Amino acid sequence: MTLKDKVAIVTGGGRDIGRACAMRLAEDGCAVAINYHSSSEGADSAVAEIKAMGGNAFAMQGDLTKQADVEALVERTVSELGGLHVLVNNAGGLVARKRIEEMDLDHWNAVMDLNLTSVFLLVKASLAHMSEGAIVNLASQAGRDGGGPGAVAYATSKGAVMTMTRGLAKELGPNIRVNAVCPGMIDTDFHNVFTKPEVRTMVAGNTPLKREGAPVDVANLVAYLASDGAAFVTGASIDINGGMLFS
Repeated sequence: MTLKDKVAIVTGGGRDIGRACAMRLAEDGCAVAINYHSSSEGADSAVAEIKAMGGNAFAMQGDLTKQADVEALVERTVSELGGLHVLVNNAGGLVARKRIEEMDLDHWNAVMDLNLTSVFLLVKASLAHMSEGAIVNLASQAGRDGGGPGAVAYATSKGAVMTMTRGLAKELGPNIRVNAVCPGMIDTDFHNVFTKPEVRTMVAGNTPLKREGAPVDVANLVAYLASDGAAFVTGASIDINGGMLFS
C-alpha cells in the first residue's frame, strides 16, 4: 500500500496513537501536518524523524474545540503541503472519570466538545479542500460497551463519533471514504492515567492475543483505511482490541 504524494492531517499527533499514525502515514508516502495541544516534544520529534527519512511534515499547536484553531491548521496544511487527502481525527480524551450523579454540565460539554465537536469542525473545514480521499475517525471500544466506571460521557461521545462516521460516509461518497477505528486496551498515556495496572493486566490476560495493543497496531489499521487498499470500505467502525470484544 502506498500513499505517495498525498497530504494528511493527524490530530493529537504528539504522542501515542496519533504520533504512531503520523509516522506510519509518512512511511507510506504522505506529507503530514501534526496537530498537538500540549505534547510539543513528541510532535516536534516526529517532524524531525519524518524529515530525516526524506519526508515532509510540520507540527502546529491548536485547541481543536476552537473553530479558529481548526481553520488555521487546515489552511496551513493546504498552503504549506499543497493539498489535503487524508484526515485522521485522533484528538480526544476521557478528561476525568465522573459518574453521572457527580457530573456537571461543564464536564459533559467539555468531553463532547473534545471528542465530537472537534471532529465536526475538522471535517467541515477540510471539505473545502478535499475533492477525494479518506477520513479516519478514532472512536473507542467504549462506544460499543459503554466504557468503564465514570466513562459515560466519554463512551457517549465515541458512540456518537461512530454514528457520525456512518452518516458522513453516505454524504461524502463516492469520492471521500469515511471510517472509524475502535481501539480497546492500547498501551497509551490514556490508560497510564485512567486505568489501574491490575485492571490492565486482567484485560490483557483475557484477550485471545494475551497482550495490550501498541499504538503502531492502531496506526497500521488507520493507514490501511486511508489507502486505496480499503477502496470498498466506508462507513465501517472497525474493532481493534485483541479479541476482547466482538461486534
